[in-house]
Amino acid sequence: MNDPQNTIAFMGVEGANADLACRQKEPYMHTLPVASFEDVFEAVDSGRARLGMIPIENSQAGRVAEIHNILPHTNLHIVAEHIQKVEHHLLGPKGAKTGDVKEVYSHPQALMQCRKYLREHHFNSNIWSNTATAAKNVAEWKDNTKAAIASGLAAELYGLEILERNIEDADDNITLFVLLAKEPVDPDPSEGRTLTSLLFELRNVPAALYKALGGFATNGIDMIKLESYIKGGGSTEAQFFMTFEGNPAEQHVKRAIEELGFFSRRVKVLGVYLADEKRRG
Repeated sequence: MNDPQNTIAFMGVEGANADLACRQKEPYMHTLPVASFEDVFEAVDSGRARLGMIPIENSQAGRVAEIHNILPHTNLHIVAEHIQKVEHHLLGPKGAKTGDVKEVYSHPQALMQCRKYLREHHFNSNIWSNTATAAKNVAEWKDNTKAAIASGLAAELYGLEILERNIEDADDNITLFVLLAKEPVDPDPSEGRTLTSLLFELRNVPAALYKALGGFATNGIDMIKLESYIKGGGSTEAQFFMTFEGNPAEQHVKRAIEELGFFSRRVKVLGVYLADEKRRG
């Protein structure tokens, strides 16, 4: 049985892009596949895993909406980020060739991100629940006319051939993941750029967003991300997810957050953590 303190949970099955992200970010930890994003949070909260890896957004598909519905209700903390380059490969059974393929199976986002390639080869696209599940099924079927779009890790795990590599339409296809833990971290600013992520809900006053963000401008704070979304549950009020450069322990950041608080019903700091080296570069 794997040690929970050396385990990282993700949503999906073995060989999925989230599994690959876990292995790249924490190569010495065991990965724990679970069925939903809620299960990732639960695995960390209950102690079955020390860390959880969840996607926040993809450069092609946009933000992962489900995550924004969970974050306001969790006590977990963002402790790191991981920027993952998405590489889609055409996988087939051992001995298969690209010319044998007629049917291709994958998650709808993967199929969408490889549309040009699929059209050029006149393949029939079949929507599957997960890229790695598609790879697993193709391996089980052992039919050279059926292939999957999935990761190189999936090919390795399920014994498939990589018929063609990097068939995605865009070279800049990346997914931003964050790592969650029960306890926050206190990053050393000397180690690199520090980011803070938080949620806030504005008060019902004129020009509230403009006023709430004024402190970040006057204190020279670089904003990385700002998104609004409706709370749900019958409410039409928006909440905001924000990531900016800096640490609340720094005076200029503290002043900006205090000003944000004047115009907000609620401010919740989700985490203070080091930026991914790719972002730092």
